[in-house]
Amino acid sequence: MKTISILCCLAFYALLLSSCEVKELPVPRHDAGNVITTTVDMSASYKWQIYYSLETNAMISKVAKSAWDLGFESSDEGYHIVMNTSKFMFAYNTHNTNFSAVTDTAGFANGKRWDEPSGNLDSTAIGDWRTAGEVYIIDRGYDETGAQQGFRKIMFTAVSTTEYIVKYAKMNGTGEITFHVSKDNACNFSFLSLAGNGAQVIVEPPKDQWDICFTQYTHIFYNPTMPYLVTGCLHNRFNTTVAKETTKSFTALNFSDTYHYEFFSAINTIGYDWKTFSGTTYATDPNKCYLLKNSKGHFYKLHFIDFYNATGDKGNPKWEFQAL
Repeated sequence: MKTISILCCLAFYALLLSSCEVKELPVPRHDAGNVITTTVDMSASYKWQIYYSLETNAMISKVAKSAWDLGFESSDEGYHIVMNTSKFMFAYNTHNTNFSAVTDTAGFANGKRWDEPSGNLDSTAIGDWRTAGEVYIIDRGYDETGAQQGFRKIMFTAVSTTEYIVKYAKMNGTGEITFHVSKDNACNFSFLSLAGNGAQVIVEPPKDQWDICFTQYTHIFYNPTMPYLVTGCLHNRFNTTVAKETTKSFTALNFSDTYHYEFFSAINTIGYDWKTFSGTTYATDPNKCYLLKNSKGHFYKLHFIDFYNATGDKGNPKWEFQAL
């Protein structure tokens, strides 16, 4: 009797343990979309920043890279300020609170800072400006022809749930302007041009309408540290993530693969190095593939197959993608 009781107990515990065992979850059936091949024209001078939706297979907007200088985080609690790194812009905090006293670019060359190409808002050149009330010097960088856009001194004086207030002028104090930048919660940022009398300009489409942006941007090489202007693809920072794949072919990637990769929020995860430069021409590497999860939770795979158009003009990224 005792033996039977022991055997019954062992059987019970075995059943209990098996019921607690973690089982692999089956991948749900998923019908992939068609493979689509498409291209955009940034121009050979990389003049255009082009915002693209994979979901609709459409260019949502196109803006000249010289159209804006600063982007202001547009959420109610947002306060971060980014620079237009497609123009090779830099900023320097003078740590001077007297706007009129800053009249030249002394200290700029050794103290200038840049926005990290990852898009991390805690790693911007301007940083958390809200309490110090200090004057910054902004190098507005270069337009697509290589023309230098000049310097401005600027103070960021206030932020609320609806707007920013900034004051800026030329380095000699002329053209001083106090400008109110309105927030737009539908977008990641609101944008300001420091040209002329200043203007708030529309750059990005609403944040839920695009996935990737083709643009120049400032990349940072290290050892030694060297900012460098590159041309590539940045993804939307709004609830969008990307994973890289270099060993599995584009054709072989499928929906089940999305379970096995680490997805990154760094906006330069796709970046620029899907192509290489020989000194005279660019070669595209189709073996570098990317998985993108957009703001709506939809997955896509993509890879690049060319950087030239039919007449041999550069600045025409061509890629294949597929909804998974």
